[in-house]
Amino acid sequence: MGDLNPAEPPHFLERDGLPRLAFRFRPGRGPAILFLPGYASDMTGSKAEAIDAWAAESGRAMLRFDYAGCGESEGRFDQSTLASWRDDALAMVDASQGDLVLVGSSMGGWLMLLVAIARPDRVRALLGIASAPDFSDWGYDQDEKMRILQDGRIEQPSAYGPPMVTTRAFWQSAESQRLLHAPIPFDGPVRLLHGEADPEVPTWVSQRVAALVRSADVQTILVKDGDHRLSRPQDIALLLRTLDTLLESL
Repeated sequence: MGDLNPAEPPHFLERDGLPRLAFRFRPGRGPAILFLPGYASDMTGSKAEAIDAWAAESGRAMLRFDYAGCGESEGRFDQSTLASWRDDALAMVDASQGDLVLVGSSMGGWLMLLVAIARPDRVRALLGIASAPDFSDWGYDQDEKMRILQDGRIEQPSAYGPPMVTTRAFWQSAESQRLLHAPIPFDGPVRLLHGEADPEVPTWVSQRVAALVRSADVQTILVKDGDHRLSRPQDIALLLRTLDTLLESL
């Protein structure tokens, strides 16, 4: 992978018959940090940018990318599924070298767990931010699920931008990737940040992940007045302190 100035255009990962994935890689000390954005988000979000700036100051390796159909990557958002975005993340892992620490935000926290299960020889540690595994189950009521199945898609208002679109293909794919019903086979350190005032993802989800992950080195950090994004200056400071301590422990 090439070294990029974040102000320059991204590099692209070429894949036979699949959309090219935009990425930015910053070389440095390993394990490299791999950031996994949330649903309909990309690698230019405030948390990804803050971690990248911290990595530059700390001499740490950092890899950011956009899922197909998001940000600067090719593809269509409404043709993507949770499994295809998991495969995008695995493609980035397989195109890189060395150990990784995965940082996953919201849906990215679900993909973080799926990637760690699929590549246990590459992933050293996990840091979830309002991790949202299984949101296809608990994130929709029965009426919304029926509308997704009958109409093929649903649009819901979003506090963060345009309406959130969920397709039948995405929802069915996500249902097949659920994790919260069985032990999660990962043995490295896990840190889970979650705002107690999060209106999107209830705190019990992170607590359930903590209980199911096989590792004994798991910490759940609740931010009493924290929202879903955890992007306030004090939230970013907590994120960077947690990441720094986690990396130094490896």
